[in-house]
Amino acid sequence: MPNSPAPNPDDVLALIRDQKVQSIELLFTDVAGIHKAVTIDADGLPAALERGVWFDGSAVEGFARVVESDMYLAPDLATFAVVPWEPARPDVGRTARMFCDVFMPNGQPSAGDPRGALRRALAEAAEMGARYMVAPELEFYLFREMPEYAHPLPDDQGGYFDAADGAARVIRKRVSDALRSMGIVVEASHHEVGAGQHELDLAPADALHIADAIVTTRMAVRTIAAQEGRFATFMPKPLADAPGNGMHVHQWLEDAQSGANRFTDPANSYGLSGEAQAFMAGQLVHARAICAVLAPLVNSYKRLMSGLEAPIYVTWAQLNRGALLRVPRTTDPSRQGTRVEMRCPDPSCNPYLAFAMLLHAGLRGLREGLALPPAAEEELYAVSNRSRHLTTLPESLSEALDELEVSDLAREALGLHLFERFLEAKRLEWKDYLPVVSPWELERYLSTY
Repeated sequence: MPNSPAPNPDDVLALIRDQKVQSIELLFTDVAGIHKAVTIDADGLPAALERGVWFDGSAVEGFARVVESDMYLAPDLATFAVVPWEPARPDVGRTARMFCDVFMPNGQPSAGDPRGALRRALAEAAEMGARYMVAPELEFYLFREMPEYAHPLPDDQGGYFDAADGAARVIRKRVSDALRSMGIVVEASHHEVGAGQHELDLAPADALHIADAIVTTRMAVRTIAAQEGRFATFMPKPLADAPGNGMHVHQWLEDAQSGANRFTDPANSYGLSGEAQAFMAGQLVHARAICAVLAPLVNSYKRLMSGLEAPIYVTWAQLNRGALLRVPRTTDPSRQGTRVEMRCPDPSCNPYLAFAMLLHAGLRGLREGLALPPAAEEELYAVSNRSRHLTTLPESLSEALDELEVSDLAREALGLHLFERFLEAKRLEWKDYLPVVSPWELERYLSTY
């Protein structure tokens, strides 16, 4: 997925004619990361590129109040791609998609646009001569059908790196082929630890390209799985007694002029440059404050608190996969470059907001010259927090929101409007969760008291 200039509009219009595209979905996300779409006729694309497409922002979570509802979508021509998973039919034209930035009537970027928040963060990195590069690993489960909520049935009983067969093999192959046709490269895919659990590793690119790619990948997986008679979910912890779905993010800063990896220093025992160490220190210092955006659901904390290689402590390491930040070992850091793997996010997050928060935390570490604490290479799940005095990640969405609410970095990264709308939406989610009586409570208490 190269960082290439936007295509010429005439080339896109020619592709529309050649591919018999009749409709274009203009995509954006709400504050929670749920994708939204306005569909236009392909013949209307030149006008959309020139004047934008108006919509009612008050109907979308986090965008605006009713009194300031008029907004318009500005399609990003670089994101044009024909949707490959729609079955070809002679009586129906094809559909393409484009991601959009959201603007107010006065031409100013909307304060409620998550894509805009990431653009602002990337602009700050650009002022420091850097591009923020990321490569995510998306995990998901395949179930045989839309689950009965108490007892979802995994598609298979395979384990880590087991060869997929049947529907899972077809789904992963179709998803990879579909994404490749849209300019998104899946470097690898494999079966994960859980029965019915799979992982897609996307090739690295700048964070805006990858955020768009994550939204596209979630759409592709769900749609293609349904076409093959399966139900796919990126829910962080759909099964109580199985590993959760994470979205580990490999990240580094690339020099804007030379393209060199600014995190790499072969002389360091971990391959970490001074910039990499300060960047990591910033993310560790602000880990609790940004956790609500990286792991945004009530269910997210059932994954984080369960262990099973999900981080609990705010630490870093190279070998220990229970650490929040991990520096994967490479045989030749000068050739492959050093990456820092953030293991807290899960695939339910809004990727635009998640990357904006991660980047702001890292850049804060650089600006303040923060020192990286020693690595924690011991087995963390067996460590006594009392004896080591380790900082832990929040144990619930409520605790994470408390940390977010008092964070000046979160306000800076999201902007006041998105910050308030995200906090409000998630407080309501927690309030809705609290009175729910779970099967665990009924089993434990109903016949005892």
